[in-house]
Amino acid sequence: METKLSESYENKYEHYAHSVGTLMFHLQWCTKYRYKMFRKEENAKLLEACIRRSASKNEIKIIELNVQPEHIHCIVLVKFSFSVAKTMQILKGGSAKLFFEHKEKARLRYPKGHLWSRGKFASSVGFVEFGVVQQYVRSQDEHH
Repeated sequence: METKLSESYENKYEHYAHSVGTLMFHLQWCTKYRYKMFRKEENAKLLEACIRRSASKNEIKIIELNVQPEHIHCIVLVKFSFSVAKTMQILKGGSAKLFFEHKEKARLRYPKGHLWSRGKFASSVGFVEFGVVQQYVRSQDEHH
């Protein structure tokens, strides 16, 4: 089954004041100590909402998002002014802050407030390879 980029993004470039183009990243990061914090459906849904909220507040478009018990996979579309580091900082930091605001008992496991490990994975994605990466992110439930 071939997976396509949604119609709103398919081979279309973003137009900005003085530039045209897209930056699409496949990102992955893990919980601190690889604790399986999102095994419960309730926690996974809350975290997904927190990531989406952090992204929307900073004009990051989430194309695909998959929450696993101890790590996250996502494909995002960002403005030219965003680096991978800035994008990760917004998504990891913002989601952790919101998650701890809504799940105060999670702080018992992470007393210093560090939900995420320092490690991360990032790769640029083009329109040509988008279907392959999107299928990989979607199939993480079967893979793990």
